Amino acid sequence: MKYSPDHYILLDWGWGQLNATLVFTWIIMVLMVGGSWWITRRLSSSTNISAGQNLLEVLVQGMVDHIEEITLRPARQLLPLVGTLFLFILVSNILGLVPFFQPPTGSLSTTCAFALLVFVAVPAYGLTTRTLSNYLGEYVKPTILMLPFNILGEISRTFALAVRLYGNVMSSTVIGMVLLLITPLFVPVIMQALGLLTGVIQAYIFALLALVYIASAMSNESQPIKEEQDD
Repeated sequence: MKYSPDHYILLDWGWGQLNATLVFTWIIMVLMVGGSWWITRRLSSSTNISAGQNLLEVLVQGMVDHIEEITLRPARQLLPLVGTLFLFILVSNILGLVPFFQPPTGSLSTTCAFALLVFVAVPAYGLTTRTLSNYLGEYVKPTILMLPFNILGEISRTFALAVRLYGNVMSSTVIGMVLLLITPLFVPVIMQALGLLTGVIQAYIFALLALVYIASAMSNESQPIKEEQDD
């Protein structure tokens, strides 16, 4: 039994391979870009809007409210990264219910890429509100002896972020496949429903942790939300 989409090799050129992870990742990106274009091609400001626009507005407004509630700063700066991570993981996990679809989030290479993206985003966003010396100074507080421990903490939380998402998605996929072989009628349906719930929760948790890490790095100079909204 193959536990990860990385193991499904579709093309092998010797110098490189095309596996299911890459194919399904591009499928998700095409679906998200195409769906966004389809919904936003005829946006309306009236009360009579399409179901797609209504769903999109609910999702975006929900993410905006959540970001501003947690960070106490305008969501405009963080929404593109955190919102994209959440939506990609959410769509990937939901499509995992489709027969023969292998969610890219069930690949450790994908989750590591997301975790590394957050790892780079934390100082990148942090330096937008703090000086370099002020940001790096956090690593030697309360004493310089804490420097290796603080660095190790950054690395370990990045690793945990990747493994948590990968483990939950992969285990849900494997359990569903095993139950489908043993009891092919009712139990897999229940497990698929639980897998859907788990997928939504995992997308939320990953985006939330990324948001908390970034907000913590930016917390030195908090800017009230109202200031940017009034501009």
